[in-house]
Amino acid sequence: MLATLRWTVLGLAALVATLVAMGPGMAAAQDKPGEPPPRFGERIEVREVLLDALVTDPRGHVIVGLGKNDFVVRENGKPVDLTGVTFYSNRRLLAGSDALAKKGMSIDQVPEDRYFILFWNDQKANSADAPVLLAQQVEGGRRAREWVDREVLPNDWVAVVSYDVKLKVHQDFTHDHQLLTAAIDDAVKGKEAETNWPSRIPSPASGPSLLAGLPRGNDLRERSKTIYDGLQVLAHAAGAIPARKNLVLFSTGFGWITPGPFRQYEPDPRYYAPTVAAINTADVAVYTLDLWPAGQTQHLMADALNQLATDTGGRYLFNFTNFLTALEQVSTENNGYYLLSYRSEHPAGSSGFQSVEVKTANPEFRVKARKGYSYGPAAASVAAKAGG
Repeated sequence: MLATLRWTVLGLAALVATLVAMGPGMAAAQDKPGEPPPRFGERIEVREVLLDALVTDPRGHVIVGLGKNDFVVRENGKPVDLTGVTFYSNRRLLAGSDALAKKGMSIDQVPEDRYFILFWNDQKANSADAPVLLAQQVEGGRRAREWVDREVLPNDWVAVVSYDVKLKVHQDFTHDHQLLTAAIDDAVKGKEAETNWPSRIPSPASGPSLLAGLPRGNDLRERSKTIYDGLQVLAHAAGAIPARKNLVLFSTGFGWITPGPFRQYEPDPRYYAPTVAAINTADVAVYTLDLWPAGQTQHLMADALNQLATDTGGRYLFNFTNFLTALEQVSTENNGYYLLSYRSEHPAGSSGFQSVEVKTANPEFRVKARKGYSYGPAAASVAAKAGG
């Protein structure tokens, strides 16, 4: 399931500690004139790390009732001590909480709001398969409307966006099924969106908002000249919402194809890494729904969609016969999740990528997790750049 590291999303302040270590030879070194004094200590940043972990059985059903001893979390192969494990659920799992309690399973009694961003990557303008892609987009839109009616609960927030040559927000987060249905139609058709002007941005009191965190008006076009830029600014806007966000990306993939006879996908070195860093920093999981028609030869960009989903703790959905089935799998996986917490140390001022592995003690359970997180000033600069 998804494990995501949230440093600033939940507004947790970093704890900074100064560790003083005196080496065994310090006294002797002080007796030797002319030698520089030994290093006295090192400044260490201690941060509380939060990980969203989705845990299911092999059939995709959410597992509940797990505690600290049921998870194994490692940084660079070394186990860490969890300081807390909390399970958050939506109303569907809460409905069965009495039966779960009889089995000795605890479940948080506060329904967790779920967040979904439906994202259409409109690629037909630059494709020789434009008629096929258009048909797939239309079918995906039709099934998405069905999904809204069947699966979206009263405590679910859904937004609708698209990308062709710029990022378009057709509908900010809402519970309103009618607004979502209309926005899905606009996204599938590639209609221009006029929602980003200051006069049309909702007030903070009206609920969570992507528009409130995006560049205004024509600035959004300038800041989203590539699909990578669009994903970065969108992630930054979503990062202001202190919760797990699920971005459902309808696309055939994008990236770099190596030249020569053995053509294959490779991440674009200019854009891919900062895009994934921005998405992970914002606590967004990307579920990629392949627009390539089922049953046809696997296309080169399938690996791009798979890697993006894997690197952000989402899931690559492909070769399905019905988009509704794929969308239902996304919502089912997100019926409940665990919030794991622990403390991690890094030298003050340093930047890097910290690998993280999340497993359960029961090998039959399936865990989706990001491979790690970026930390330090470099990570902060990525987030700042995405936000403008």
